[in-house]
Amino acid sequence: MQKITPCLWVETKDAKAVVDYYLSIFKEGKLKEHRKFKNPPEAGGGNFETAIIEINGIEFNILAAGPFFKFNESVSFVINCKDQSEVDYYWGALTANGGEESSCGWCKDKYGLSWQVVPVEYFDLINSDDPKVREKAMKNTFKQKKLILSELK
Repeated sequence: MQKITPCLWVETKDAKAVVDYYLSIFKEGKLKEHRKFKNPPEAGGGNFETAIIEINGIEFNILAAGPFFKFNESVSFVINCKDQSEVDYYWGALTANGGEESSCGWCKDKYGLSWQVVPVEYFDLINSDDPKVREKAMKNTFKQKKLILSELK
């Protein structure tokens, strides 16, 4: 059992739709559990759903209980991509259908969750021993929305 599990409270009451969305993007993921609940009257009534999904060996709880809280950038996830093709895939998938681009490799998916989509080579560039390499990578990072590795080198 995973010691700490992120819980994503989404603004919908359809956890299965949320699971289907994330599993359509993260192909190696799987649904582990899906449940439907009804709040008792003393808790305000209404229905909600939960799900547990696993993506790349990490479990996430999905709480689909309606529009009580919104995601913001203070919590986000970084996707470490092997190459530009993988960056392009995740960027396109996350910003499609209501997602939005931000800057410096950051974007939001259609539920408002923030992601930074980064080629792993990026970290070599911004941490290079060569100050010219570091400076160029950082300077060009601030000019980009989706990170384009060839322009950072």
